Amino acid sequence: MKIDFNKNADGLIPAIIQDATTKIVLMLGYMNAEALASTQTSGKVTFFSRTKNRLWTKGEESGNFLELVSIKEDCDQDTLLIQVNPQGPTCHKGTDTCWEESNTSSFGFLSTLGNTIKERKENNEDDSYVASLFRLGINKIAQKVGEEAVETIIEAKDSDDELFLSESADLLFHYLILLEAKGFSLKDIEQRLASRSK
Repeated sequence: MKIDFNKNADGLIPAIIQDATTKIVLMLGYMNAEALASTQTSGKVTFFSRTKNRLWTKGEESGNFLELVSIKEDCDQDTLLIQVNPQGPTCHKGTDTCWEESNTSSFGFLSTLGNTIKERKENNEDDSYVASLFRLGINKIAQKVGEEAVETIIEAKDSDDELFLSESADLLFHYLILLEAKGFSLKDIEQRLASRSK
C-alpha cells in the first residue's frame, strides 16, 4: 500500500470499519502511519485519537476489540477500508454500530421477502396466499416445499432454463415460509453453514 498521509496537515486519514461477514459499516476512525503499522502488527485495529492525542486501540478499555481481517486503500490512496471481526459492540454507547444499527446479516431482497412472510404470518386476518398457508399449518407448508422441490428437480433435467428458474424461485419462496413456520430465518441457516466451514 502507498497511503498518502500527507494530504491532510495533521497526517491523518479516514479509516472506515466494516464487519467482514455482514458487510455492515461499524464506525469511522482516523489513522496516522503509526496507527496503521500498529494495526498490521497487532491484528487489533488501532486509531489515532484526536481527543486523547495518542494512539488508541479500539477495545483497550472495554475489551470490545476489532480483530483485523483485511485492509484496502481507496483509489486516491487517502482512505482505508478495514474489514474486521468485532468482539462485542463497536460503539462506545454499547450499540453494534456508531449509527445505532444492528450488525446482522442482510440477504438483500430475500431479507425483505422474509420480513413480508413474517408479517403475513402474524396477521392471520390477511387473505394472502402466505397467510392461508400458515392457517393450514406446518404439514401443508412442508408438503408445498416437497412439491416445489420435485418440480425443481424435474425442470433441472430439462433444457428450459426459464422454467427451472421459476421452479427454483417457488422452492426458495416456500422454504422461507417453512423456516418462518419453524421459527427460524436465513440468518440461522447462515450460522449453521458457517459453523461447518471451520
